[in-house]
This record gives sequence, C-alpha cells and structure tokens, in this order.
Amino acid sequence: MKILAIDTSTNVLGVGIVNHEKVIGEYITNIKRNHSTRVLPVIDFLLKDCGIDKSEIGKIVVANGPGSYTGLRIGVTIGKTLAWTLKVPIVGVSSLKLMAASGRYFPGLISPIMDARRGNVFTGLYKYEDQKLMLVEEDKHRSAEEWGYRLKEYNQPVLFVGDDSNIHKETFTNILLNNAQFAPSSLNTAKPGELGLLGKDLDGEEAHLFKPNYLRLTEAEAKWRDENREV
Repeated sequence: MKILAIDTSTNVLGVGIVNHEKVIGEYITNIKRNHSTRVLPVIDFLLKDCGIDKSEIGKIVVANGPGSYTGLRIGVTIGKTLAWTLKVPIVGVSSLKLMAASGRYFPGLISPIMDARRGNVFTGLYKYEDQKLMLVEEDKHRSAEEWGYRLKEYNQPVLFVGDDSNIHKETFTNILLNNAQFAPSSLNTAKPGELGLLGKDLDGEEAHLFKPNYLRLTEAEAKWRDENREV
C-alpha cells in the first residue's frame, strides 16, 4: 500500500510517499513561505516524479500537531480533502513524535522541543526500544524550566531535538548539566518519509472527524472560554 505523508506543522514543508517499509520519495523545504500555495503543487510534482497515480494512494498520514495554527490547518484540510476525494483513511501522527524519530540511534531519552513563547514549550518524551519509538510521557504544553526539572528526575541522558531547542538550551543545560545533549542541525528537520512509516500501521479515521491537535487553546478561544465560564 502506498502512503502519502504531509507535514506543514512548522516552517518545514514535507511531503513523502511510502510503500511498506520503503520511502519512495520525499520533498522537504525548511523556509518561511506560505505552505497553502505550495502543498498541492508539491504533491503533484512528487507523484509524477515517482511515477505514481493518485489512485494508487491507500492512506493519508498528516502531522497533526502541535505546531503553527495556520500550518496545521493547511495540512489537515488538504489531507482531509484528499482522503475524502480518494476514499481512503486518514491518520494523524504527533508532530513531536515525528521530530523525536530522528533520534533513532540515541541511547537514552528523546525530548522534541517546539517553542511556545514566554518560556514555554511544546514537548513530550520518547525513547527507542527494539528499534521502535516508544512514548514515555505524553505531549504537553509546559514551561521549559518545569520540564527541565521533570527530566532531571530520570537521571538519564536526554537528547533535545528541534531547532527551537537552542532557544532553551541554557535552561536545560543549567538543570541537567551533562545529561542535556542537543541534536545537530542535520537531525532537526523532520522527514516526511518517516511520518509515513510512523502512521503506516495506525488505524485510519473518517475524514470529516479528523482535526488538528493544538495542545492548547488559541488566544481567542481562551478569552471566549474565560468570558463564558460559569461563576
């Protein structure tokens, strides 16, 4: 079964095609440009370049958050539209899990980092066991300092992955000392082919029920909830 993977959750625009355990093709850019005008042309280009017709796609896998609100909506909307049109299942994979997958050969814990401003991060905790990426702690929105002290309790080396990890490097290093390790830039760009492999065996969802996982409310949603909260 051929799988189409789409990642627009960050600055990265990634599209990949996977067949079983093989990555057939990938397109990746890591620049601040509008994903909305580029995703569909990229998908068409990659399919043609790999000699694959849309009718051969049996599943859509989308990086469904956390990440950029706009980016997530673009990827999810396009994924849902394609899944509906092609009558195939759609699967969501955590954007943080996708980032953590780049630490495959690290002998310790893996913490993907997305900056959430004001000293906060989107993060989770993962590790590889028998070549399989395992979830250690659920993805959450929390302060970087709080997360550093939580990781300190494990008393293990931690690999921080993602370009945004450098924003909080001083915080994590001060708390974890030598247990804080940071992935080289070559590992910080998520691979869409890996996204397809992560979603390969997951059960699909109905397209109309599929939605992003923001991990926190938008500012407008939070304000509305506060104004309408029962006293």
